[in-house]
Amino acid sequence: MSSPLAPSAPRFVPAAHRSRGAARPVAALVLLAVLLQGCSWFGSDDDDPRRPAELVDFTPTLKVREAWSSGVGGGNDILRLALVPASDGSRIYAADNDGRVAAFDAQRGKRLWRTGTDLPLAGGPAVGSDHVVAGSSDGWVVSFAAADGHEEWRVNVASEVLAAPAVGPKAAYVRTVDGKLIALNLTDGRQAWFAQQNVPRLSVRGTGAPVVDHNLVICGFDNGRIAAYDVNDGSVVWDVLVDPPSGRTEVERLADINATVVVIGDDVYAVGFQGRLSALARESGQILWSVEFSSYSGLGADMNNIYAAADTGELLAVERASGREVWRRNDLAFRDLTAPTPFGGSVVVGDFEGYLHFFDAATGEPRARVRADSHRITSAPLVVNDTLYVLTDGGDLVAYREDRPREK
Repeated sequence: MSSPLAPSAPRFVPAAHRSRGAARPVAALVLLAVLLQGCSWFGSDDDDPRRPAELVDFTPTLKVREAWSSGVGGGNDILRLALVPASDGSRIYAADNDGRVAAFDAQRGKRLWRTGTDLPLAGGPAVGSDHVVAGSSDGWVVSFAAADGHEEWRVNVASEVLAAPAVGPKAAYVRTVDGKLIALNLTDGRQAWFAQQNVPRLSVRGTGAPVVDHNLVICGFDNGRIAAYDVNDGSVVWDVLVDPPSGRTEVERLADINATVVVIGDDVYAVGFQGRLSALARESGQILWSVEFSSYSGLGADMNNIYAAADTGELLAVERASGREVWRRNDLAFRDLTAPTPFGGSVVVGDFEGYLHFFDAATGEPRARVRADSHRITSAPLVVNDTLYVLTDGGDLVAYREDRPREK
């Protein structure tokens, strides 16, 4: 066997293996990935249609400098977890799979606190209302005080948590792999309500994170549906099938919405695996426009455009208002891109070799490229004010800023 696992290959897990333990699902997804990829791995690298594109030199038009770097803890290169940096404006919070959660000064990178849990953390952290909340692959949700990191509570939700929770004024909202959205009181972790969606027999590994927007918590599910629930009691405000499954085999019928939805003003944007990139009305769920596009990594948005990274590595920018294509690039094919993140006049993606690629948001032309780490970047970069933060799968948190000339 001459070639490794194709970087962009999605990982599948059957419904029967969505249990509380982590070992069995991980073993199952590795076996299934091998079976589903078929014989293409056994040829030469040159014959592999999913071979990652080689990077091409260009003349940079943007200077980016590393502001600081700090270690969060252990890495998670193999597991490909949804451990993402989060911020409350003055601090950056991050976690590792060994159970550590840490807070850093956003400007200088000084570690302010770090707390251990002995949990296999796999989703989060998220921050809000002075609480930092994370989930684990063995079903635990744990809350910390944002000020000093002391553990406030932990509860078990009986299913893997593979996405960051969403934190509102009164509750943390947790998406589990068995199709539940659970609201936990921020004060003590007690369940306030839960909602349930049907789960297909086979799905792509992972889940999208819920999003709290005023009185709604909005989330995509493995059955191709997006639903909005009342934050207070979990009543369904709207529930829409965005990506109907199609095809004859279970793999062809995969239509997971694994990417976190994006909410801007009165609109909700979502993308599905083997599905569509869509805009919906926030109040009613009415589909405003949709275009064919397949992604499991996610979306980015600014005031003008929506940016998406396909599972093939293609980058797409469309107008927010109409879905009309603005630009498209395929020179990062099969480099396993993160969700795009707008940063100044650029849009940024990370890849499987630890590179950050900066493209002009208006034209798609390359502007800069830096290597944050030799390890993969799975989670989308985070932007706070004038700084871009990236958490590598090697456990490093790195901050970047545009290198602008100093005023005289």
